[in-house]
Amino acid sequence: MASSGKVAIVTGAGSGIGRAVSLALLADGYRVTLAGRHRPTLEQTAAEAGAASGNALVVTADVTDPRSVHALFTRTQEVFGRLDVLFNNAGVTAPAVPLEELPYAQWADVIATNLTGAFLCTQEAFRIMKSQTPRGGRIINNGSISAHAPRPHSAAYTASKHAITGLTKSTSLDGREYDIACGQIDIGNARTELAAQLSAKSKSPEPLMDVKYVASAVLQMASLPLDANVLFMTIMATRMPYVGRG
Repeated sequence: MASSGKVAIVTGAGSGIGRAVSLALLADGYRVTLAGRHRPTLEQTAAEAGAASGNALVVTADVTDPRSVHALFTRTQEVFGRLDVLFNNAGVTAPAVPLEELPYAQWADVIATNLTGAFLCTQEAFRIMKSQTPRGGRIINNGSISAHAPRPHSAAYTASKHAITGLTKSTSLDGREYDIACGQIDIGNARTELAAQLSAKSKSPEPLMDVKYVASAVLQMASLPLDANVLFMTIMATRMPYVGRG
């Protein structure tokens, strides 16, 4: 299938990377379900799509709730008839505190959103992609360079992103016989509104890159035929203190 007419779900579509990827997919001719917890921000994403906004479906959803996730995918199938791409993007982090001071509730919230949410969405995507005609589809997980190298005081976030790598590999393996491809994009500091605010407050701000390059990379991954797959991609600001000693 050409991009025109293909269907995608983007979680966390109301801001940042999710919004940028949603707009890139819509501009390329995809029909996109914009999923997230806050309807006003999702509607803002749809409005920013301009002429392509007619291909956007706004659905409020909580990826930590199995019933909400099921309703999200059911609604997408009802309106668009199929699912070609899932971008598992929704994520949260916890305050940067010493490991022994991190409250259990904050640990559980990060794991529930970043890991369990991606798993629940992947389950629902499998059910649709295995049964539709043409069969198959693509799942792209938003990892992080924290899936490889942690920052200090980030146990919950780092653990969740390491686990996403395992989920990506298992999804890729289990999806093979059903023409379901799965890849992961590991991002190093895209310039989003939140990242810019954090950078402004930091004593040692890290380099940022334009979020449009992340959106372009996800679009490229999504555009491959199902017999080709980018299993892992790292995209980062060139001067990120990630490789070597900084």
